[in-house]
Amino acid sequence: MTREGARLESAPGPTRRGEPALVVLRGWLGLTSGLAALLVLVLGLRLAGEGQPGRVDGRIQDAVYGVEPPWRYAARGLDSLGEPLGATLLVGAVVAACLLLRRPRAAVFAVVGVALPVVAATLLKHVVGRTIHGDNLSYPSGHTAFLTAVALVLALLAAGGRPRPLPVLAVAAAAGAAMAWAQVALGAHYATDTLAGGCTALALTPATGWLVDRTADRLAGRSAPHS
Repeated sequence: MTREGARLESAPGPTRRGEPALVVLRGWLGLTSGLAALLVLVLGLRLAGEGQPGRVDGRIQDAVYGVEPPWRYAARGLDSLGEPLGATLLVGAVVAACLLLRRPRAAVFAVVGVALPVVAATLLKHVVGRTIHGDNLSYPSGHTAFLTAVALVLALLAAGGRPRPLPVLAVAAAAGAAMAWAQVALGAHYATDTLAGGCTALALTPATGWLVDRTADRLAGRSAPHS
């Protein structure tokens, strides 16, 4: 093997088929994902079975709930992104862009990296059992998990596998905060529900990208011709 070939094979960025790696799950990203998962667990244990806002939830709800137009229109617009039609269109657009750029691995990540946090949030609602407005399960917020996951997918894909902490977290936080505001303003969730939703995405989406990388590399290795 030539020196040039050895350098290309050992490089962490590109994969064997030339597509950039999705996520290098170590350092700050691995630590942040772990802390986010811990926060979801701790809050879930603390809020299990409750049906009323806590002190912090109450203060935020008093400040945000019941916004008037045009802010209410903005809140409804954000909320619609997490509904089945809006979510399908948004994720579909990301997947289409990935396929046009000939990045099938990224397209898989766009689907699984968004779907997994939403599924996890749905399951956690039944486990935690926190309710709002009667018997409506609220913890964590699936809408917030969804939009945070979409933002994380886009930020991680743009970073090319080795993201810088501040830009990725800023994009995820901005998207999560926007949806969190909409959910509290519309009375669909408590603030802590939305915090847990964003953290659910932060815990699962990067790990999903890492798993997609590992799976794709393994399949590529099996299908590669033997010399």
